[in-house]
Order: sequence, then structure tokens, then C-alpha cells
Amino acid sequence: MSRVFGAVAQNGYVIRDIRAAMDHWINVMGVGPWYYMDRVKTDYFRHRGKDSSVEMSIALANSGDLQIELIQQRNDAPSMYKEFLDSGREGLQHMSYWSKDYQSLYDRALSLGYRVGHEGQIGGEQGRFAYFDTQSHPGTVIEISDISGAKGAFFERIRRAAIGWDGSRPIREVGGR
Repeated sequence: MSRVFGAVAQNGYVIRDIRAAMDHWINVMGVGPWYYMDRVKTDYFRHRGKDSSVEMSIALANSGDLQIELIQQRNDAPSMYKEFLDSGREGLQHMSYWSKDYQSLYDRALSLGYRVGHEGQIGGEQGRFAYFDTQSHPGTVIEISDISGAKGAFFERIRRAAIGWDGSRPIREVGGR
């Protein structure tokens, strides 16, 4: 448990081949079902304070209460994902903390000296997220994510689907969010 952010809710993996990564998690790790979004539509995305036209695919599944996120960037737009891959790494890139009081958590992190590496929004104001630049220690970039709206309900649906999952429908395509 972090004194600043609370409990880790998600581990995020930045990978080059999302289909191969899902197959690994399904067939080797036994984790699923995966909720897959081929091209996530962001309301906005900023990398180091500048707008970026990042394109990415995302897959989400749970292992117990911990959500696993797979991210494959589909273009060369500036992002912390691209920086991570360009440095020769692939795998665990961030830990995410979820909040229903996003703005307070965001402001607190900034007041403690955290710097935003990239941030964006998906599906309206209650879909905000920010990644703080802590890459000096690989695999520990900190993300905060607003779960006060529809995203929180979606994440709960994913968690419930994993309970007692029998291996059927291992990949479930999700339309435009």
C-alpha cells in the first residue's frame, strides 16, 4: 500500500505484439478473459505537455483483484510507451492506482514533486489518466486513473468476468470507447 496513492490496482505491460502477449497470458499463465480494444480513441493525449496523436491497442484482464493491462503503440507519436520501447525494454512499464477523487490525487502528486510524463482522457472527464515520470527505476512508472465514471464500472465488469473463468471466449473485442 502506498502512503501517497493507495493500493496498486493494475500492472501495465508495454509490448510490441499484443496478440502474442494475450496468447501468452491465456495459454501459459491461464489469465483471462481479455477485453481487447484494437484502436483506443482518446479525447486528448499529451506527452510532456505537448499534444500527441498516439495510437494504441489495449487489452485488459484480471488476475484476482489485480488488473493486467497490455499496451501496444501502433504509431511513432511521442509517448512514454514509445520511450520505454525505444530504450530496448518490453514488459512491465507501470503500476496504476485508481481513484474516485482523481483531481485531489493528481494535485497531491504534483505537490510532492511528481512530474507528468504523459496524460490523457478517454470517454469524458471521468476517464482521465496521468503517468508520472519515474522511469529512473524501470517498471515503476506510476499511473493514476479516474474510476469515478463508466471506466470504473467497466473495470469491475472485467474483474467479475475473471472470477471462475472457464477458458471460454478468451478474447472479447470491445467497440469504440
